[in-house]
Amino acid sequence: MATFVLVPGFWLGAWAWREVTAGLRGRGHEVYPLTLTGLADRAHLAGPEVTLETHTRDISTLLDAEDLRDVLLVGHSGGGLPATQAAERMPERIARLVYLESGPLPDGMAQFDTNPPEEQERLRRLIGDGHLLPPPTWEPDQDPGNLAGLDDTALALLRARSTPQPLRTATDPLRRADRLPVPVALIACTFPVEVAREMIDQGHPFFAGPAGADLHGLPTGHWPMLSEPAGLVDTLDVIARDSPR
Repeated sequence: MATFVLVPGFWLGAWAWREVTAGLRGRGHEVYPLTLTGLADRAHLAGPEVTLETHTRDISTLLDAEDLRDVLLVGHSGGGLPATQAAERMPERIARLVYLESGPLPDGMAQFDTNPPEEQERLRRLIGDGHLLPPPTWEPDQDPGNLAGLDDTALALLRARSTPQPLRTATDPLRRADRLPVPVALIACTFPVEVAREMIDQGHPFFAGPAGADLHGLPTGHWPMLSEPAGLVDTLDVIARDSPR
């Protein structure tokens, strides 16, 4: 069976992986859901000194401390950036890098840059002189595509437990080589897998360099660990069984 390290996206902690963690462990896998510095139960550590490098070290430190090898490193959304950097530094520990509603951005691009200019400006006005990126309002009528599949219980959980994101983890540029040093899988949820394949073929910056990636579709919203946990467990289990170890 496989060893998973689950890296949450913005505003979330290890708590968001609870059902997925239980499902994967029920199939015999070893699972390490991670809370990154400054979020969830580690929100008291949030500060302007928390950077993308901090979150990269969170992952690499876990790999070292637990002596994890042949890892399926899963990065959800913005968690894909520190996962990319960690895989660059410790490729000998990684069996496969799995992008969940994420992708390998090009060197020098930040997660913040994936927003349209007008959204970047709105967010900067909202942040002001602060160092935290507030979570969304989690209102389905304002973001129906990304919030698709989330029931009232999941939405209430997100409103209660999401925490502001340390800003520099969003604005610091990714540092990576042109070619990823480990095998890659992508799980697309908010758009068809065929669209992801076209974007890769066209060299879209959201998917910079994963030629030959193992692509999987899981039709749901942007937070599949909450909207479609059973389907996500199935997909990760398939990826694990197909990964070299």
